[in-house]
Amino acid sequence: MSKSDIKITNGHIITPYRIIKNGELFIRDGRIEAVSESNIDAPGAHVIDAKGQYVAPGFVDIHVHGGGGSDFMDDSVEAFLTVAETHARYGTTAMLPTMLTSTKAEIIRSLKRYEQAAANNVLGARFLGIHIEGPYFAMEQRGAQDPRYIRDPDPDEYLEILASSSSIKRWSVAPEKKGAIPFGSILRERGILPSIAHSDALYSDVAQAFENGYSLVTHLYSAMSGVTRRNAFRYGGVIEGAYLIDELDVEIIADGRHLPAELLQLVYKIKGPDRTALITDAMRAAAMPEGNSMLGSLTDGMEVLVEDGVAKLPDRSAFAGSTATADRLIRTVRDVAGIPLIDAVRMMTATPARILGREASVGSLVPRKDADIVIFDEGITIKMTMIQGRIVYSSDERIPTNVAEQKITS
Repeated sequence: MSKSDIKITNGHIITPYRIIKNGELFIRDGRIEAVSESNIDAPGAHVIDAKGQYVAPGFVDIHVHGGGGSDFMDDSVEAFLTVAETHARYGTTAMLPTMLTSTKAEIIRSLKRYEQAAANNVLGARFLGIHIEGPYFAMEQRGAQDPRYIRDPDPDEYLEILASSSSIKRWSVAPEKKGAIPFGSILRERGILPSIAHSDALYSDVAQAFENGYSLVTHLYSAMSGVTRRNAFRYGGVIEGAYLIDELDVEIIADGRHLPAELLQLVYKIKGPDRTALITDAMRAAAMPEGNSMLGSLTDGMEVLVEDGVAKLPDRSAFAGSTATADRLIRTVRDVAGIPLIDAVRMMTATPARILGREASVGSLVPRKDADIVIFDEGITIKMTMIQGRIVYSSDERIPTNVAEQKITS
């Protein structure tokens, strides 16, 4: 029997398609070995009693900027680690750190900081790579992206950025921008996910982008075109393209502020849980008190006001980022939109894992996958977060120290 054997018992285990009542789960060397409706014989294993609460896959956040008072643009390893540790307390076990529109030099510098942080990330949500959001956006749909740095795709620039790091896994772009279509093809060739974002595209632009590798729509409804008139004729936009192209995945900021219940329900009805990922899109104010804050880096970011559970531009003319954590997303889609818990969890686990091509290791509780696990109660309050068999957060002080101190196996 391995020293790292763990058995979770007396839990309602959430699988992709059912909930196993009072099930058991067995972990060995950081991986799931068995999931059962009956007792698993594991003598000598550390036993964790889930106390009749839910046992779910760890949450996978594929779009997050910050939290706990730090932002990934802060140019420090400590900021990366603070964000990862903050979100782990709310159930996130894997994340895609996201950069805002900025200069080429700042993007490259942040990529280097990411690589340093990834090598030292022990207590927080695992990093799955980097998501670059911008700077190739439509000015009219910039939202809270800094207009000083918005520009068209420049091959000399983006090829230098791509050459500087192998950690880039996703890049959000407005596909109607000059040069955006060939850029998407280049990203796909390199195994990087091109995503449609901050865009004034027509449906025809979206269709062309999809044909050239763009397979995801960044924060659906936020900073994008819908039905518009040109020369008196109506045209569909990005929103209509997201619905009409079945194979396009979408992500939504389900914080209860960015989208009302009826739009959450509409996305769920048309795209379904297998094509919809929940994201926090959280900035540094996540898990922090409301008040004045900063979007982006402390030295060159944008001042924002956090109130009513969301970040706003100082004049309150628009939202400027989310302050959500992953538990809040699941609570919102279940309680506000009436979406079944099993589907809400899938949109925060299996679906984002599949979108990133990481479904072989994370996103569901099945044998041989990494033991990234959360336990939460009926109110979606996180009681325990486990990453690769290592407990990084627990509200129960009775959990044995030797379990909490296990090393992560890669």
